[in-house]
Amino acid sequence: MAATSEPHIPFNKVAFGESERRHLAAVLSSVHVSGNGAFTRACQTLLERALPAANVLLTTNCTHALEMAALLLDIQPGDEVILPSFTFVSTANAFVLRGARPVFVDIRPDTLNIDETHIEKAITPRSKAIVAVHYAGVACAMDDIMRIAGRHNLAVVEDNAHGLFGRYRGRNLGTFGRLATQSFHETKNFTCGEGGAIVVNDPSLAERAEILREKGTDRARYYRGQVDKYSWVDLGSSYLPSDILAAILLAQLERRDEIQAARRAIWERYDRGLADWAARSDVALPYVPDDCEQSYHMFYLLLPSLDARQALIRHLGDRGISAVFHYVPLHDSAFARHAGWDGADCPVTISVSNRLVRLPFYTTLGAADQDRVIEAVNEFAGGRTT
Repeated sequence: MAATSEPHIPFNKVAFGESERRHLAAVLSSVHVSGNGAFTRACQTLLERALPAANVLLTTNCTHALEMAALLLDIQPGDEVILPSFTFVSTANAFVLRGARPVFVDIRPDTLNIDETHIEKAITPRSKAIVAVHYAGVACAMDDIMRIAGRHNLAVVEDNAHGLFGRYRGRNLGTFGRLATQSFHETKNFTCGEGGAIVVNDPSLAERAEILREKGTDRARYYRGQVDKYSWVDLGSSYLPSDILAAILLAQLERRDEIQAARRAIWERYDRGLADWAARSDVALPYVPDDCEQSYHMFYLLLPSLDARQALIRHLGDRGISAVFHYVPLHDSAFARHAGWDGADCPVTISVSNRLVRLPFYTTLGAADQDRVIEAVNEFAGGRTT
């Protein structure tokens, strides 16, 4: 069909308000705009109290938080780390950079999280950690995962890039594992453009986390007056975000209830508006177990086939609506094949990767634009396979 004359609806759109501008003006007029300033510390304190968590450190992005997790767990060449194949490449890269081998496990067909029933058979004497990725902000089966980890003396890292303020059985995501990571990328519920955080739930790792983040120095102890000078004491890198970014993020976090309420309304409007069409069209909508409180990070559809998925993306694109697929399975990637890590048996991952499409979802998505998306999806007749 011909291109629509209606305004384009993007997949994602960032919206900043007056509070972000006020905080930004304050930091720009201050004498400290580099890392670990007043706004950085305020964000960390807010998150520590809201989760609650023992220690939270802002990082330049979630990838760097994951790299810090690998360092804190002393991942060595030859170690194995168990993780889902259906995740962003950073989840694996952080550990591969330390010489570890990723052991890919299939996902559940309902939540699209790592299938906890497959984890134990992936454990070997070389296993060091399990990474639980809370896809779409819906919790993994953390009780089962923590029990498995305890039986085998493995560390658990939560990749909680999608799940800030989501809960599992009343407890905040990011507070189960020894370590957890957060993302504040522009596509996330709370953003400063690029940013992240590492959540340190094991107090014995807290001081070393500060050192790693400060280029391997004990600079934080110096500023607290605990040493008379700081020096190089460990491995590390520059993982500190600018206080300029932290100022923007603090405003977002301060409005967390407002932001989450808006995103919940958008998610529920999609769920209501597409339920009948999905049932008729052999399409699955997101599944949220009763013991999970999701973070309302995204809304996706699982089409019956790759062809149907591609046809829906084209159908929406013709109507000025951006919809996108998601992860390419890591175990089936060119790099995994080159490294010899492509032998994992992950049929659900392959199927989901081929069939999933994400609809426009952002905090300021208005009802009129969302109704356009819902109407366009309801017009799509290519869902059912023949």
